[in-house]
Amino acid sequence: MKSLYVYGARAIIEALNNNVNIEKIWIDKRKHNNFSKEIIFLSNKANIPIQFVPEEKLNSFKNKNHQGFVAKISLIEYQILDNIIENLYSAGQIPFILILDHITDIRNFGAIARTALSAGVHAIVIDQKRQAPINEDAIKTSAGALLKIPVCREKSLIKVIDKLHLHGIKIISCTEKSSEKIYNIKLNVPVAIIMGNEEKGINPTILKKSDHCVAIPMYGPIASLNVSVATGIILYECVRQRNYSL
Repeated sequence: MKSLYVYGARAIIEALNNNVNIEKIWIDKRKHNNFSKEIIFLSNKANIPIQFVPEEKLNSFKNKNHQGFVAKISLIEYQILDNIIENLYSAGQIPFILILDHITDIRNFGAIARTALSAGVHAIVIDQKRQAPINEDAIKTSAGALLKIPVCREKSLIKVIDKLHLHGIKIISCTEKSSEKIYNIKLNVPVAIIMGNEEKGINPTILKKSDHCVAIPMYGPIASLNVSVATGIILYECVRQRNYSL
């Protein structure tokens, strides 16, 4: 599986108008014309990230006839979170959502997706920007899980939390800074688990909006775990509570 690209403003506009799944768009930072305005407008509607770059960046792509515009076709089809939640409730299922707050390492992202699929997570929610790309390496690391588990790309994780609260879903943020332990929280209810960036952790605003901030008990001299390992521990505590008597 190889990434495909679309070159040129008209071709990208055509792809956007036909709802082609696009991962990202690069625009020559000198371009300020009607084409760039239309691409920005259509991309914002579709939650597609745009990066304004020097011409040298665009020249690094295989096709040099880019006219200042390059788009990368997504290897997956992003899903709509509202639809997933409504379908879960209609089917009598208890929502189990995983939110990733700017996980940037491709191997971590792939490993997390693999664990999430195995644990029965209904959807992974990622931010539109500063997130590891869903490319060939991510899919390979996930053992193909990213092709099977629904992924939702959102402009604002803060707004996602507000939306989930309206749906009656409890928000659980995982941070080693918390004194509350994951094993003391009821997780066999509608929940969204939030895991944070490898270096900075979870955005402080997200922590404040969470119903619980929890930590994994640590007994050795190392104070934290790799985020993909920590995610596995947290998700399978959810599995334990949902499937086995406490």
